[in-house]
Amino acid sequence: MFTGSIVALVTPFDATGEIDYLALQKLVAMHLEAGTSGIVVAGSTGESACLHQGELAGLLDAVVGQVAGQIPVIAGTGSSSTEKTMDATQLAESLGASAALVVTPYYNRPTQGGLLAHYRAVADSSNLPIILYNVPGRTGVDLLPETSAELAQHSQIVALKEAVGHEQRTAELLKFCSNDFHLISGDDHSCLRTMELGAQGVISVAANVVPWHFQRMCKAVGQGDLDQARKEDREMRELFDMLMLESNPIPVKWALHELSMCEPGLSLPLTVLSEHHRPALQSCLAKLGVLA
Repeated sequence: MFTGSIVALVTPFDATGEIDYLALQKLVAMHLEAGTSGIVVAGSTGESACLHQGELAGLLDAVVGQVAGQIPVIAGTGSSSTEKTMDATQLAESLGASAALVVTPYYNRPTQGGLLAHYRAVADSSNLPIILYNVPGRTGVDLLPETSAELAQHSQIVALKEAVGHEQRTAELLKFCSNDFHLISGDDHSCLRTMELGAQGVISVAANVVPWHFQRMCKAVGQGDLDQARKEDREMRELFDMLMLESNPIPVKWALHELSMCEPGLSLPLTVLSEHHRPALQSCLAKLGVLA
């Protein structure tokens, strides 16, 4: 169910800092047209750490309603608190989300035993499928493969989004993957190689900007056409670099602003892309042929 090109959707804000639902509608429509396989709402790229529960509810209600069952809508419900994560996961279930993407609890830096207890409690708190999310560069804690292997035995835990893009880590994780538990890349730079090794798809930042490229790349991998997949990947390499000029989602928000899809504003403490980075990003978008 959670395979292929899945976008980690940005959360668009208007000039007053409120969610821009018209821009959100445009973004979702673009992904439906492009053949995106799934949408993550309120993940890291959606500024989840700064959203309050009312905003999460509003985003999910809007996206679930617009998608109308055509593709999965995955809610980012993870936080540094187990209780808050359970509350958000139950909310997502009540609003019709297809699954919950649950990042490792940031800042607290729990032990591996703490991670086991956290994820089991969250999985037991609702009927939603749970996708584990490991991104130690942002959270300060690494969900180790042996811990993921234990969690994969839980019937509600169905996948892992892994942002450690090392082949050795991928190989360790694939040992216990099955029809009931998938590995999903969480790193654009290494996603093609991770899928070549056996991952089922990618949850992508860059897919916000070039959803057609990602859809074609994932489809080509699924069909065994690695030459085509590598061609699509090569065309996106510069964009991957540009979207790391500053902390995600600063550059991708600016890229979508250049495409007239949404305003570039973010929730503080994030601020818009520095002026000296903008020409390089604009040049990259022009090469990709996505600028109007």
